[in-house]
Amino acid sequence: MGKPKALKEWASAVEALETGQQIVIMRKGGIAEETRDFQVESNDFFLYPTYEHQRKELLKEAYRGVIDETLADWSAEDTHIRLTAFARMMEDIEVSDQEQLNKLFPFHIWTENFTDERLKWKRKNPLHVMLLRVYQLEQPLLIPIEQAYMGCKSWIELQADLPNDASLVPVIGDEEFARQVSEIKQALA
Repeated sequence: MGKPKALKEWASAVEALETGQQIVIMRKGGIAEETRDFQVESNDFFLYPTYEHQRKELLKEAYRGVIDETLADWSAEDTHIRLTAFARMMEDIEVSDQEQLNKLFPFHIWTENFTDERLKWKRKNPLHVMLLRVYQLEQPLLIPIEQAYMGCKSWIELQADLPNDASLVPVIGDEEFARQVSEIKQALA
């Protein structure tokens, strides 16, 4: 079965996913990605919050305070990290043009600058817009931070067990999730 994967994402975005404020993340690949572009390495993964590179000006104003909240409990000296969410990718939509990207604006916490930057970086590669079903872990996972988790990569492999389905609590109900997915797809249609 192999070790479970985790996807690294800004702590503020993980917070938005965990509280049901958004069901999307966008990816073009970490700077240090082995293949230099983003690959979906697993459809089921833990969400691994990162703190160092969060930039307030890239979040919509209403969400900027969340960065401070996430940093309140964090220190660069931490030896362990607490994972509280698990995600299943329901769909991976590739977006290559600005107009389509703009249609997604109401569905996430980032500013246009952030999404524009993501789209323009490595122009020829599409932006992956991943629709995630997010689950709260019944028991948060406290894991030692390993050197291998550091650096600008999207995916890391955890020394941990996959949660069993019974312990996964969806952060939004089935109907609400289906409604949001269909809104996003209609926006892009």
